[in-house]
Amino acid sequence: MSREYRSREYRSGRPATQRREPPPESASWSTPWVQLKYFSFHPNFYPNMVSSASADARLGDIVTVYDKEGQPFGHGFFNPGGRVTLRVFQHGKEPLAADHFEKALREAVALRLEILRLPEQTDAFRVVHSDADRIPGLMVDKFGDVLSVEVTTAAAHQRLPQWLPLLHELLGTKSEVISFDENALKAESMRDPRDPSNAPEEVRITENGVRFRVNFASGHKTGFFCDQRDNRKQFAEWVRGKRVLDICCYTGGFAVSAMKAGAAEVTAVDLDEKAIEQAKRNANLNQCKISFSHVDAFSYMRQMQKNGDTWEAVVLDPPKLVHSREGFEEGRAKYHDLNKLAMSLVAPGGLFVTCSCSGLMPEEVFEEIVVGLAHRNGRKLQILDRTGASPDHPVMSNCPESRYLKVLWARVW
Repeated sequence: MSREYRSREYRSGRPATQRREPPPESASWSTPWVQLKYFSFHPNFYPNMVSSASADARLGDIVTVYDKEGQPFGHGFFNPGGRVTLRVFQHGKEPLAADHFEKALREAVALRLEILRLPEQTDAFRVVHSDADRIPGLMVDKFGDVLSVEVTTAAAHQRLPQWLPLLHELLGTKSEVISFDENALKAESMRDPRDPSNAPEEVRITENGVRFRVNFASGHKTGFFCDQRDNRKQFAEWVRGKRVLDICCYTGGFAVSAMKAGAAEVTAVDLDEKAIEQAKRNANLNQCKISFSHVDAFSYMRQMQKNGDTWEAVVLDPPKLVHSREGFEEGRAKYHDLNKLAMSLVAPGGLFVTCSCSGLMPEEVFEEIVVGLAHRNGRKLQILDRTGASPDHPVMSNCPESRYLKVLWARVW
């Protein structure tokens, strides 16, 4: 391994789960244990959903979970001071197998290599997708011979020394880059132990014949959004010979793919200066001539409205706009305003592709926003498709909000 993870430090970010008197029958329970107050098959249990925990249950422990009747319910990761107290990864009365996580990792890799056969089209794909692969808090992307790992739970962080060597063995990768979401660091009472000097700064990948540079130092999340891979391919095929506008282009995934496939002209806009620079490098890597603008999307689109300019195809892929339930209405308003402006720049009969990567934004609400503003502005949508993340980002049926990416494809009249 290229770094040492064992020196872990954690800080308490909020009051710990209250330790109530254990029920009398708990004397025979497997320890450490947690008892539920409410029944749910959702993997996440919040403090008010947990009745009590054994005195020896500590941050990051695997606990045996009992229901309110005292019957075995499953197993999960415990965080007494976390926003999410318990993350259940196995349901049922069966004991937890010693090789549970090894088996889960092997099955996750087999899905990508043997069923989806992703190496036939790309050397960049998601390998582990948190709860959907039965490992809460672990997201792993493969970029060439590098694993880009995002950790969002203390329990996953503690077990990286056991999991990473197996992933390298199964995938033939050589090094890893570890990243931590800032909100998760606080919510899970973790410190960020990264040593950037040991991590590769950049790697080149190929996706459906298009080459990209993935910069781990400046990139968001794991460095590159593999979830849009199939959508980039479809978009590129549909816009050959057309004038294309890519709003919130990030590092140029849609823009470069479109130009590489034969778009007549591509304009790409983003406010992130580092992302635009990376997008330019990606365009050069593929010998694509693209017009990039480092500017706020709202300001740019309002100016184009005044200019009366339109495009035959517009793709809008903004960053996450709904970060919490409390901020839902604010995020909803931003989606409304962005889509209203973007749709106004689509020529009659042109293609409009609009995305939301907010897990808390329901698909039906997102579509209501887009369709509603179209009708209020005297336009109609001929809906062609509704897609989401590529299949290497699966969704478990007991966690539907993990279907975070929604993509609506329509012609605008």
